[in-house]
Amino acid sequence: MSRRATVEIIVEDSGWKKLARGMTKRIESVVLRTLAHEKAKGGLTLLLSDDKHLKELNTLFRGKRKPTNVLSFTAEEGDTSYLGDVAIALGVVTREAKAAKKSPVDHTLHLAVHGTLHLLGYDHMKPREAGRMERLEAKILAEFGIADPYAGEMQIGKRPTKPSPRRDG
Repeated sequence: MSRRATVEIIVEDSGWKKLARGMTKRIESVVLRTLAHEKAKGGLTLLLSDDKHLKELNTLFRGKRKPTNVLSFTAEEGDTSYLGDVAIALGVVTREAKAAKKSPVDHTLHLAVHGTLHLLGYDHMKPREAGRMERLEAKILAEFGIADPYAGEMQIGKRPTKPSPRRDG
């Protein structure tokens, strides 16, 4: 019997339901596509929460006393049927999206892909790893018509281009 990839989404903060109709289905779709892209089997849980809860988790597990946009918790080693948990904070997501002039829905979908890739062993601590992860995120999001979240930023793991001459006047 072959295992399928599964996603359980828990909406802890009702504000998520106000963000967009059908949000959980869209998240499930991008997460399942991410898992399929990596040929991953097993399940994961994605928690749509608030800043307070992610601040608590961030403090407890990372020693950082502030909320963060997304956290990933891999399952215990050896458990091949369960990949782990991803948690996303509504307040941080909406503030980041507004500051970047991006759709909060698209930003949430990006973070769902990002968190899922962490569960699959991807990381961005080194420039080469970061570049690989960012390119994969952009590729998966493009399949859903979502713009590259890193476009316009200096890509990690890539050399900056030579600036054009400055013109005054």
